[in-house]
Order: sequence, then C-alpha cells, then structure tokens
Amino acid sequence: MAEGKPARIAVPKVRGVDIMRDPNLNKGMAFSLKERQVLGLHGLLPPAMLDQQHQVERVMVNFHRWENDLDRYIYLISLQDRNEKLFYKVVTSHIDIMLPIIYTPTVGLACQKYGLIFRKPRGLFITINDLGYVYDILCNWPVDNVKYIVVTDGERILGLGDLGAYGMGIPVGKLALYTGLAGVTPSQCLPIMIDVGTDNQSLLDDPLYIGLKQKRERGPRYDKLLDEFMKAVTKRYGDNTLVQFEDFGNANAFRLLEKYRDHYCVFNDDIQGTAAVAVAGIIASLKITGKKLSDNVFVFQGAGEASIGIALLVVMAMQAEGVSREEAIKKIWMVDSKGLIVKNRPRGGVTGHKEMFAQDHKPIDKLEDIVEAIKPTAIIGAAAVPGAFTEKLLKTMAKNHKHPIIFALSNPTSKAECTAEQAYKATEGQCVFASGSPFSPVQLKGKTYHPGQGNNAYIFPGVALAVVVSDIRIVSEDIFLTSAKSLAKLVTQNDLDKGRVYPPLSDILTVSTQIAADVVEFAYRNNMAHRFPEPKDKLEFIKSVQYDTNYESFIPHIYDWPVSGKL
Repeated sequence: MAEGKPARIAVPKVRGVDIMRDPNLNKGMAFSLKERQVLGLHGLLPPAMLDQQHQVERVMVNFHRWENDLDRYIYLISLQDRNEKLFYKVVTSHIDIMLPIIYTPTVGLACQKYGLIFRKPRGLFITINDLGYVYDILCNWPVDNVKYIVVTDGERILGLGDLGAYGMGIPVGKLALYTGLAGVTPSQCLPIMIDVGTDNQSLLDDPLYIGLKQKRERGPRYDKLLDEFMKAVTKRYGDNTLVQFEDFGNANAFRLLEKYRDHYCVFNDDIQGTAAVAVAGIIASLKITGKKLSDNVFVFQGAGEASIGIALLVVMAMQAEGVSREEAIKKIWMVDSKGLIVKNRPRGGVTGHKEMFAQDHKPIDKLEDIVEAIKPTAIIGAAAVPGAFTEKLLKTMAKNHKHPIIFALSNPTSKAECTAEQAYKATEGQCVFASGSPFSPVQLKGKTYHPGQGNNAYIFPGVALAVVVSDIRIVSEDIFLTSAKSLAKLVTQNDLDKGRVYPPLSDILTVSTQIAADVVEFAYRNNMAHRFPEPKDKLEFIKSVQYDTNYESFIPHIYDWPVSGKL
C-alpha cells in the first residue's frame, strides 16, 4: 500500500438480509445510513441508529433481566450467533460479570444441559464411526485459515465427569476466551468434539441426548481415530496449527500429550495450563510468606492430571532456583483416593505418573492426619472432592505456619475443597488463598479479603496467541514456566494487600497481552520461533495482531457515496 494512501475497505460480497444473518458482518442498528443504502439494508432495520456503546448498554439491560445464570449463558451465546463483534465488546467491557457466565462455573451447568440448550453448531463433531473420513469432515468447515483448535472427547468435563457430546460446551467456551481475553481472531478458532460414546448411563438413557448412544470406545480404534485426527489437522491447516487438548480422562490426557507433544503443536490445558496458573499464584505468594519456592512443602489433594501437572512445573521452578530434581520431588506429597502416596503402599500400589512422587513414609489414609504429619506450607486441591479442606485441616495449617498457602482449585464451585470464607475464618485471615471458581470478598475482623481466582483463563489464551503469531511449532514446558513467571510478575503490592495472588480479572486482556509478549520474547531468545523477521517490540507486535471488537465501516471514506432519502 502506498505511503499516505487511505486503506480500501472491502464491501461485503453479500447484501441485504444475508449480511444481517452473518455474525461476522452484522452490526444490527449500528449500520450507518450510507451502509444501509449501499448494502441493501434500507428499510430492513428500524430507522434509529445506535452506536456500539449504546448497543452494549442495551445488551446489559437484557442480560440482567434474566433471573438465573444458565439463561444468561443462553442469551450471550445467541448474541454471539447474531453479532460477533458486539458479543466480544460486551465480554471485554464487563469481564468480571461475563467470565463466570461464559466460563466456569456456569459453563459446567451449560454442559450438563447442552442437549436442551443446543441451538446451532459452533464447531465440528467427529465420531468413532468417521474413521477414514476425518479429513473430509474438516474440509466441511467453511474457513480455511484455522490456527487454533480446542478438542475434547468429553470424558472428564471439569469436575463433573463423563458428559460425552455435551462436553462440546468446553471447547466453545475456551475459544470464546481466546478472543475475549487475548484478542485472538475468532474466525481462526475451531471447537471440535471427538465423540467416541459415553459411559454415563443417564445420558445413554436420555432420549434427548445429542451424542453417540454407545459405551465409550477405548483401545486401538480410539488411538487410530486420534492419530487420523492429528494428521488431518496438519494436512488441512498446516503443521503450525495449535491443538489444545481439553478435558480428556486422566489415562488419555497424559498419554496423548506425551505421544504428540514432540511431533505436533499441542498442549493440554488441564495439565499445563492449570500448572502454570497455580505456579504463578505460588510464586506471587512468596512475596507474602517471605520464603523461597524451594523452602516450601506441598501436599496435593488429588493425583490426577491437574495435580501432576502442577507438581512437575513446581519441580521445574525449584530446579531454576538451583535445587536438584531429586530434592525438589522430596518436597511434594500427593494424596489420592487410597491415601498418601508412598513407596510400597500395601493397598492398591502406585502406578503411572504418581510413581515418581511416591515418598518414603508410612501409609496414612485421612487427609487431616496427613497434614498433621507432613506439616506442609501449602495444600493444593485439584481432585473435585467438595469439602476436603475441613475446618480442622485449615486450623492445623494455620497452627503450623504463619501464612499457609491454601489453593482450592477444583471446578465448578460445587466441587471446591473449601470456600474462601471457610479458609479465611479457620486461619483467622492468615492464609494465602486462591480458588478455581470465583468467590465473593470476605469480611473478617474489620478487613476485607478479595480471594484470587486461580483461573486457567489467565494462561491459555495468552500462551496460545504467542504460539501462533510467533510460529512456535513445539510447545515446551519452558513456555508454561515463562507464562507463570510473567503472570506472577504482574501481581502488584496492592493486589497482595487485598489477599489476591493474581491480578484483577478486569485487567485480564492486558495481562494476556503481556504474557503473550513475554512468551514471544522467550521463544525468539531460545530459537523456538519460526516467524521472521523477528519483531523488535514484542508487546507492540502482539497488540498489532489482536482482534478489534470495534465495528468497521463497510463504506470506504475515499468514495463519495451519494445519500438519498431520509430515515
């Protein structure tokens, strides 16, 4: 484009009602008079013109008219189907209100009711019966420039278990956050459900269930489908297309990550994203406790993909402090359904990824007794066992340490190990608390505590943006440790004084942008990025590629379109 010459704005190829039916083009009553005349909209809309800000206000009035969060979720999704830019303008303008609706905890309820609230497909459904035809199905998606895919098989949706095809709500919600929280272009996003059946008998018995009515497929055919899927993605969209694995069962989550991570551009948010946001909160909490990371002892309630992922990243961060891997592992204790994970455990043994964290200690069954014996400085819950952090346990934590770290990370809220109020009251306000779902501020002894939400949404949108725009082909653990350190660095003293170990959610677009810039900087410094030339100012580079929620004019100002008639 010549210097100083104004940009041409392409007039849409469709006209009239077809424009208003396309959420990428529709602006509702914000179309100008010239646009209405030139694009064949004159008379199809009421005569008043509302700018985008007034439309946002009208959306919020309607949003608050609904009496429950599920209805608000349905309303917002219908808005996304009608007017994409307005939807994301609403989300970014009211993130504190919107995040609990379009993501946790409401998205969990939406998944449970997905068969009832399903209106129109927002992604692809690939079933076990489609073996041999996965690439053909991907070709049915009308967009060629897909760069972000979130895929699930629905086996472990949040803490709710196997929801089969109803789990599609998670990829849809995650990708909405890609755009709303990090400025990813929505047309480059594709949610995918791999439907191999469900072991949830209530769904199989439900006449309104929208998925395959068969028991969950496992074994060679499952693996063959996933292999075909990964190959089809790279064939259709290129080997630099990011695939985020989401809410797979424990057995498949680790296995698939290990299988594909060195050959495809993939990550698992439940393992790596959860780890990064938890480690970020732990690093930030050190400013309160006054300890080094390696001075801490951790007990994990749960030994699934989230806990293992956090533990591995904690070990990596301790190694960065100069501690050996062996010494770091000794500071981590894990608890599963059979009690403390120890070597030579008589009941059930220890298998898989848990084995590396098995300690030399006598078996202990109850979590309260484990905390009494181990005296951890930090306890982290990620097993979806509601109420696991009892009042006795919390008081024991406070007795043993001045500022115990208590992270109740299970989602949704109904699965939290304890509430913020329970944690602060039992520890008399001394704990450093964070949760996976939001909790209201807590008043205690004249002080207001604002609990931090250790939400993966702080991590995965910014990381994904950085990976794609700098063309990172392999997503290493170093990238997630970099993102954790970046997030912790953004926690201010004011946040800490209020009891928060994360920045306010209202700042999350700025936070995601900075995390993306830091990850891009790290990638170029370590020869992981393939986009050249390397941008000099990484932050400005990230801002230059982010999605703009403001409406575009479809009438180039370099043309003098005649205006006839009046509204």
